[in-house]
Amino acid sequence: MVYLTRLEHFNAAHKLYNPDWSSERNDEVFGLCANENWHGHNFELYVTVNGVPNADTCFVMDVKKLSKIIIDHVTEKLDH
Repeated sequence: MVYLTRLEHFNAAHKLYNPDWSSERNDEVFGLCANENWHGHNFELYVTVNGVPNADTCFVMDVKKLSKIIIDHVTEKLDH
């Protein structure tokens, strides 16, 4: 059994804000996450797959295909 880990970096933003509250109350409860212009974080995503290497390629998985899966299902949806 061989393990392959791919590391991807992405940035994502969010805003926590309750429109029923005053700006002061939102700031008190949510802090920087209540920023009117949103608030961002940097993320590192580790994805690990395992398996028996293919006899012809010695790949557990094609790293380019794994990267595309991560982009399609994670970074395209979350990256800003």
